[in-house]
Amino acid sequence: MHKQNIALLSVIFILIGIGIIMVFNTAAMVAILKFNNPFHFLARHLILAFIGLIFMFTSMNIRYEMLKKLGKPLLVLTIILLILVYFPHIGRAAGGARRWIRIGPSSMQPSELAKLVMIMYVSNFLTRKQHNIKEFIRGFLPQMLVLGLVLALIIKNDLGSCVLIAGIVLTMMFISGANTGHLAIFFLSSLPAIYIAIRTFPYRMKRIMVFLNPWEDPLGKGYQIIQSFYALGSGGWWGAGLGKGIQKLFYLPEAHTDFIFSIIGEELGFIGTSLIIMLYTYIIWRGIIIAYHAPDLYGHLLAIGITVMIAYQVIINIGVVTGLLPTKGTTLPFISFGGSSLIVNMTAIGLLLNVSKEWER
Repeated sequence: MHKQNIALLSVIFILIGIGIIMVFNTAAMVAILKFNNPFHFLARHLILAFIGLIFMFTSMNIRYEMLKKLGKPLLVLTIILLILVYFPHIGRAAGGARRWIRIGPSSMQPSELAKLVMIMYVSNFLTRKQHNIKEFIRGFLPQMLVLGLVLALIIKNDLGSCVLIAGIVLTMMFISGANTGHLAIFFLSSLPAIYIAIRTFPYRMKRIMVFLNPWEDPLGKGYQIIQSFYALGSGGWWGAGLGKGIQKLFYLPEAHTDFIFSIIGEELGFIGTSLIIMLYTYIIWRGIIIAYHAPDLYGHLLAIGITVMIAYQVIINIGVVTGLLPTKGTTLPFISFGGSSLIVNMTAIGLLLNVSKEWER
């Protein structure tokens, strides 16, 4: 394996290690209260990380030609899973949204899988239709129909994932040379759908209002982001010290999932958060290099899509916890507790390394 790939894997393992430490650190008290076991979330996270390793090394070593053929069958499977979410005895609801499918004692989130599957499918389609990419009927419309179907199945329960998936696909199409006018038409035509999706569900409109002024409802919808501000603001340069933060003690909701970066800021300070951002920056930089040297157009687009997916997730998560974006349930890649997200992101890194291996041959 190339030394640069070893470096990339090392960075991923460092982030996963940080995630293991921080999940136990932030969730131990919650686990005691809910399950009378401080190791409940840690044990689950370790199992999920192990499963993620299996998927990562499998996707890294699968034959490259076979990889190209997986996009369409995986897309069909993903669409079926997205439909199953709406079945009462199969789908699981939490926080007023149905995003999960029960799998024995555990569950999975199909919208997380949809991010990676759409990257694989779009990469293959754009490779095959490269000569028609600027045509509306043969190059643009088929992709928008598939994207529209996937988004339609997700938008009721997870508007944030819809925006993220659409952003990834549009970025890939822009980089592949699609007509910018067509992309602009899709963007403008999607605005009414986003508006309706926000107005139809009052809690989404409330999130927008809280984003504009969290102090309007400091003990209600604004409580979480205000506590995040307290955590980040109290950390200073060096933080209070690992394990010494107080916001995780039932002050900051979802401290081990979406808002784990806030606890890192509180306990490790500006230096700690900056180091983590530097690790993500290396992953993104390395992803761009792999895309640039990819052996073919498919590998180029696959690497771009995966890099963009990780970059957008990092930007959204940090943007939310710092109050720069409205609250949205996007995990911090490789660190937050969240099985579907962790496994999908680790699988994506395996695919990125697969592209890099083809370039090295």
